[in-house]
Amino acid sequence: MKRLLTILFTWVGVATAFANPLDSLRTKLDSMAIKPIEKLQSAIVVDTLPTADKHLSIVLFNDNSWRYIRTAEIEADSTVYTKYWDTEKISPYREVALSAIPEATAIKLVDSLRSYRHPHIGRITSRYGLRRRVNHNGIDISIKVGDTICSAFDGRVRFSKATDTGYGTLVIIRHDNGIETYHGHLSARLVEAGDRVVAGQPIALGGNSGRSTGPHLHFECRYMGQSFDPERIIDFKTGKLRREELLLKRSYFSIYSKYEQDWNGEKLLADADKKEAQLSAERRYYKVRSGDYLGKIAARNHTSVAAICRLNGIKPTTVLQIGRVLRVK
Repeated sequence: MKRLLTILFTWVGVATAFANPLDSLRTKLDSMAIKPIEKLQSAIVVDTLPTADKHLSIVLFNDNSWRYIRTAEIEADSTVYTKYWDTEKISPYREVALSAIPEATAIKLVDSLRSYRHPHIGRITSRYGLRRRVNHNGIDISIKVGDTICSAFDGRVRFSKATDTGYGTLVIIRHDNGIETYHGHLSARLVEAGDRVVAGQPIALGGNSGRSTGPHLHFECRYMGQSFDPERIIDFKTGKLRREELLLKRSYFSIYSKYEQDWNGEKLLADADKKEAQLSAERRYYKVRSGDYLGKIAARNHTSVAAICRLNGIKPTTVLQIGRVLRVK
């Protein structure tokens, strides 16, 4: 600890000892407004120092680097790390219906500290969507066994286990904004459930566990248990965030909703949904009662026998059973 403090004193230009060196250090660092560092690929957290701002702390790493992080006190104002928090289940949101999620949710991907780090730079080998008629709820990134995988954002580890599912060894991190990131097919875990992690902190090593045809990282983004295309927030070619705030639409939770869809494609889907809803609202049904026959039913509903037969796949001579429901429009 003394060695780390000595290094920090050098950074801020402290040449002599003070009566209370730690307070002087905090004051000096707070006045410098240094941006958080990004290179944390192999760094390990060794200590945390408070600052004059109760919501910010300084984290010291074993490679003599440091950065600001938000303190856990902010978390007390939300239920992000209490509601649906389960360290034993992969998905604790099974009771949350898709319809219960707002049609659109504004999510800040990074705070004022812009804490973000690409989980692993590599070639995408499989994208979000249907794959051999099965949902592929994330993306696959090429990796070598033992390569370091980092946390994309600040957060807490919710799940960290070797599973007998297709994920194999899996680490799930819930981030301050409620988004969860899944990291599957790992060879080793560097964090445990409940651990606080910061963007760029190593959390696991790449591997080939679970249902995997070769070493790769399976990376998912989920919100309230629903997956969406990770490429909506991360450009995996450059490793950079596409935006700092995401308007997460409920329609994005469809396995068919991919980032590369252009605006026209999204508009066509929206128009098709609107038309289908309109047609559904216009449909009318009739339950057959005693004494009914097709001609009588057609006259009562201002339609024709031919139309009823076409809508229900029956013939004019079909014998109608009492209680049968026919579509009449």
